[in-house]
Amino acid sequence: MKKNFLIAIAISAVVFNSCKKDNVTSPALSASDESSLYKETGLPVQTPITYAVDANIGGYLEALPAHYVNHPALKYPLIIFCHGQGELGNGSQSSLPIVADNSIPHLIATQAFPANFVSGGKNYQFIVLSPQFKGWPQPSDINDIISYAAKKYRVDTTRLYLAGLSMGGGGVWDYAWNLGKRITAIVPMAGASYPEPVKGQQIALDSVAVWAFQNNDDPTTPPFYSIDYVQYINSYNPFVQAKLTLWPSGGHDCWTKASDPTYTENGMNIYQWMLSFKKVKH
Repeated sequence: MKKNFLIAIAISAVVFNSCKKDNVTSPALSASDESSLYKETGLPVQTPITYAVDANIGGYLEALPAHYVNHPALKYPLIIFCHGQGELGNGSQSSLPIVADNSIPHLIATQAFPANFVSGGKNYQFIVLSPQFKGWPQPSDINDIISYAAKKYRVDTTRLYLAGLSMGGGGVWDYAWNLGKRITAIVPMAGASYPEPVKGQQIALDSVAVWAFQNNDDPTTPPFYSIDYVQYINSYNPFVQAKLTLWPSGGHDCWTKASDPTYTENGMNIYQWMLSFKKVKH
């Protein structure tokens, strides 16, 4: 009874503090949905899909849980992964493979991405879509791939996550301060977006959970981009403090370590951390 009372207070506080928002990201206090009861044992399958999602996205890599087709009632958390400038392309079958050169799609391609993640004692698997951009991704492009995914796949729309590196990490930042009400959490890695207080304020107001990564000797994306973004967000009293992992060295590539499922902080890798938040609609 006491536990239920405390949970009720916590939920009420979230609703009270966000009464002017359509959605608010909340720590996942409970997860009784059917999807979280199923434990996947097969590795995810990644497939290149040539399809014009919009004028800037000619195709994407589709990674689905191994037994996605066998469980038509289950809905899954969604990760949209945004690649770097070196992976730009037209989305053709010959161009799409380079999207898997780094980070999350690379882990999936090399069978290093786990079949199942445990968060809060529940089981989860991800749908991962990695669009190939023809030019610098705009918030509207990322919004288009999210809308496309929500229609085409069985997506749990309370668990929409963005991750990206360099150019793509900048796209993640830009989406978060423009259209953050729609998403749950972001993981920008060496994100190439110029920080401003008003951007941090909007991310805080829209209750987007943030875990940013950066190397302090990055010669490409200035470290102050990530540092200032996180400071600006936290100065506006977000529902949860934005988190920054700043490594002293490593050059531009902070994403290999950041997206590695074996790298954890406080007992969670980035995937378990993302799953610890969901969007509460009211």
